[in-house]
Amino acid sequence: MVPGSVLGHPVRRREDPRLVTGAGCYVDDVPVESGFFAVFVRSTVAHARLRGIDTSPAERMPGVIGVFTADALGLPAEKGFPGVPDDFVRPPLAKEVVRFVGEPLAVVVAGSRAQAVDAAAAVTVDYEPLPAVVDPEAAVAEGAPLLFPSAGTNVCYRVEAGQTDQDVLAEAEVVVRARMVNQRLAPVPLEPNGLVAAPDPESGGLKVWASCQGAFQVRDAIAAAVGLEPSKVRVIAQDVGGGFGPKMMVYPEQVIVAVLAARLGRPVRWVETRTDNLMTMGQGRGQVQEVELGARRDGTFVGMRVRVLADAGAYPGLGAWLPTFTGMMVSGVYRIPRIDYRATSVVTNTPVVTAYRGAGRPEATSLIERVVDMMAAELGLDPAELRRRNLFRPEEFPLTTATGGGYDSGDYARALDQALELARYQELRREQAARRERGASRLLGIGLSTYVEVTGGGAPQEHGSVEVRPDGSVLVLSGTGPTGQGHATTYAQLVAERLGVPMERVEVVYSDTGRVPSGYGTVGSRSMQMGGAAIAVACSELIDRARQLAAELLEADPADIEITEGGLGVRGVPTRAVPWSEVAARAGEGGLVARVDYRQQGFTFPFGAHVAVVEVDVETGEARLVRYVAVDDCGHVLNPLLAEGQVHGGIAQGAAQALFEEVVFDAEGNPRTTSLLDYGMPTANELPAMELGRTVTPTPLNPLGVKGIGESGTIGSGAAVQNAVVDALAHLGIRHLDMPLTPEKVWNAIRAARASRVA
Repeated sequence: MVPGSVLGHPVRRREDPRLVTGAGCYVDDVPVESGFFAVFVRSTVAHARLRGIDTSPAERMPGVIGVFTADALGLPAEKGFPGVPDDFVRPPLAKEVVRFVGEPLAVVVAGSRAQAVDAAAAVTVDYEPLPAVVDPEAAVAEGAPLLFPSAGTNVCYRVEAGQTDQDVLAEAEVVVRARMVNQRLAPVPLEPNGLVAAPDPESGGLKVWASCQGAFQVRDAIAAAVGLEPSKVRVIAQDVGGGFGPKMMVYPEQVIVAVLAARLGRPVRWVETRTDNLMTMGQGRGQVQEVELGARRDGTFVGMRVRVLADAGAYPGLGAWLPTFTGMMVSGVYRIPRIDYRATSVVTNTPVVTAYRGAGRPEATSLIERVVDMMAAELGLDPAELRRRNLFRPEEFPLTTATGGGYDSGDYARALDQALELARYQELRREQAARRERGASRLLGIGLSTYVEVTGGGAPQEHGSVEVRPDGSVLVLSGTGPTGQGHATTYAQLVAERLGVPMERVEVVYSDTGRVPSGYGTVGSRSMQMGGAAIAVACSELIDRARQLAAELLEADPADIEITEGGLGVRGVPTRAVPWSEVAARAGEGGLVARVDYRQQGFTFPFGAHVAVVEVDVETGEARLVRYVAVDDCGHVLNPLLAEGQVHGGIAQGAAQALFEEVVFDAEGNPRTTSLLDYGMPTANELPAMELGRTVTPTPLNPLGVKGIGESGTIGSGAAVQNAVVDALAHLGIRHLDMPLTPEKVWNAIRAARASRVA
């Protein structure tokens, strides 16, 4: 970064004072006059034919404007996801069959939220129960009930990668095998889903406020359903209380509420309860993995065979496709010359699975990092040493892995060495041995995770524009939209540095389809490398034009014009300068503006090394995370404070999967985790202070040299914490435990291990 610039330095988020003082505007804060409230009637069974829905009692209740079923709305089914057969498409409201508990069947519109809630409870539904399929392995078992009989199968997607026509383990002298379950998770954003839609007299269309990660996707879906040109639907996502991937989905409830607002000619508001959110928001993970890793006796990896069975939920979309990302990243940071990867996605009578922080990559990291630890135990090698022997070397980049991952740049050994040094790894191993020797009740476990992930997914293009206004202030428009990442700060830093203006003079606008011309949104850790790069290129184009204009004003050669504080001047002549306001005035009617639709050629691959330290109480089974060290590399960092915040949050979510969180259903498909009393979300009390380090390996794929950082913490931490718990128990003969590593699961494993020794 430029010496003396604001880039590369920790700058506090300029959004925070407004948010922490209660001045934020989330969906349920949007003021609309004379509005109605929508509440959805949801299925109470996981799989059944609908014999009938009686709405008449609800329609007679006070304040009810109407009760609408699928027949009354008449909306078409969603568009299918590429690669998934059309048999599996989702209806906006269930019409003939329900396929998961919580699926919407009807919607009540009333004058108050309480009236709508009461009326929804009065709607009666006649179900003809059908057998439920809850487990993905049961979904592919012979004779399994079919969720979509027309498809003739519960399989909705398949993907293969690598050397599937070879015996990839033929040269192995040692093979380790494991079956692993990467459990289903709920995203639990602070703000659940919600949407307010209102007729817009100015445009003759709709104005919509949504809690989403992709305003343009919501706009396009609503416009198609209502029958309006997209330009007639303005979607605003002003403040969004967390997204984590599932808010990139367009939910049928969002579209239905907008349709009702258009048909009723009045604003309509819908906001989920926490129970609704836990039952119906897109969920994450949900894979059963079988892996075989082969190596020579010196620890050199020779091949790996992987089979993945993925749960796509009741209506397959992006979640069905996510094993593609798992396959791309299954090699991890290791030189594995041959990999046979095959994955199958299936439908089950459970909520939809979609992208959740990491989206296919944590599943790959957990798989490879666990099996590497198992190989280290089999060979009698230290887990760090086995990793070091197989890491890709810096001089090998760019490279393509056995499953087609096109890694851009990396120095994996440097990150591992720094993490081990920060953690004082050898001291930890000595302490671990000492506790085992004296029979301590609290065992120490040290877990490593040397990970790589892929970022910049989604659309390969993003919009950014920069305009100098007549008063010299700067307007920035971005197609990405934050859900807590701090775009307004980082983008302002970037523009302030490039144009030589104070950050306070830079306004950043995003997530408003009425002001921003296009955008894909914030997903796949793409914001800085795509949105930031677009803004950087726009700054360069604007500066090129500004030099010409300033040269005319100063009667100088454009080549001699440079950026000065607050304007442009002649190089070497401090007294000859003009402020940005004069340059903007010189630009004339079109203004001084540059608009860019930036396209990045390929993905970027951030990486890092994490060390988790846990204490396991052998009497209770409690595994407590007591230290966490993370060294991450996302290329250049524009704001270290914000990047560290992303890592902190990511580590918390990965550790939560390892120790606490799991969506649970009974055999009939009834959810058992429908409140935060049941779903094991950790608090700050369960997490230690995090010790962070950083290496910098820029990518050549964008002008900023940046890679994504939003998901790295999650991808590295889950495997590190899981490895740490198993490591604490390894001397008892425990080889593997699936997440979440709850006290009950760990205690039972310890008891079983002790019993087998006695026997």
